[in-house]
Amino acid sequence: MVARNDAPAVNAGIGGTALSQITVRGSNWFWAVCAVMAFSTFLILGASYARSRSHRLFHYICAAITLTAAISYFSMASNLGQTPIQTQFVRPNPKVGGIPGGTREIFYVRYIDWFVTTPLLLLDLLLTAGMPWPTILWTLFLDEVMIVTGLVGALTRSSYKWGFFAFGCAALLGVAYNVTIVARKHANALGSDVHRVFLSCAVWTFFLWFLYPIAWGLAEGGNVIAPDSEAVFYGILDILAKPVFSLLLLWGHRKIEPARLGVLIRDYNELPDRSHEKPSHNGVDTGVMNGASTTV
Repeated sequence: MVARNDAPAVNAGIGGTALSQITVRGSNWFWAVCAVMAFSTFLILGASYARSRSHRLFHYICAAITLTAAISYFSMASNLGQTPIQTQFVRPNPKVGGIPGGTREIFYVRYIDWFVTTPLLLLDLLLTAGMPWPTILWTLFLDEVMIVTGLVGALTRSSYKWGFFAFGCAALLGVAYNVTIVARKHANALGSDVHRVFLSCAVWTFFLWFLYPIAWGLAEGGNVIAPDSEAVFYGILDILAKPVFSLLLLWGHRKIEPARLGVLIRDYNELPDRSHEKPSHNGVDTGVMNGASTTV
């Protein structure tokens, strides 16, 4: 008995039907990426049990990234989480709605995925570099601006979509500056091993991230490539930017203590190191030195 993918047909019309939308081949590709993301999640969580709970922070962040992506790709493979948007450009190719007033399928669920996962990816990098929280929060804000403007631009049929695209690209440049310039200096100060892990993961990430605006311009923006081609383009980028990134990061972190990065996490059965603390004048241990505690 031959397995058949009925998802595009079963969910046809839910959320609206676009003239240009994924075919069964596009849906099959989405299912394959969903499987990769789900398998990666189980692999990362399994690997986390080889570490103590106080050393699983980066495992859990990476697992959250791939699990969110798996759910997103399940939705897209099912032809859900999308809406038809009238295209700005009319192309002669019938696969991209080659008539005036033609519509293209826009997967808004992809942007929900990115809204959750891209800050987590950045958190992996910025925590590795030992960045201060004000800079981390500002960088995450710029990232959210990038994702939201990308979504609004994709849902806009007029030429004003390129204004949102410009805002998103400016935000991407801000994120790239904070990670590749500012954070790199912090990582270098933590030692050559930390700097090596950070640099390899940061270069890998931003090489891929600068390809996403190209994909957007060819797909949601310019309506140049068909939805199936769009699916393959984004899918390959997401596999490289999420599971492969996670593998690189976690392998690099295997000999790095979180405390070196300014992240001191203590399990419930581990007594804190109180040797550095000073008792109060009344002989009562305050548990705090210099007005701050780094224990989480």
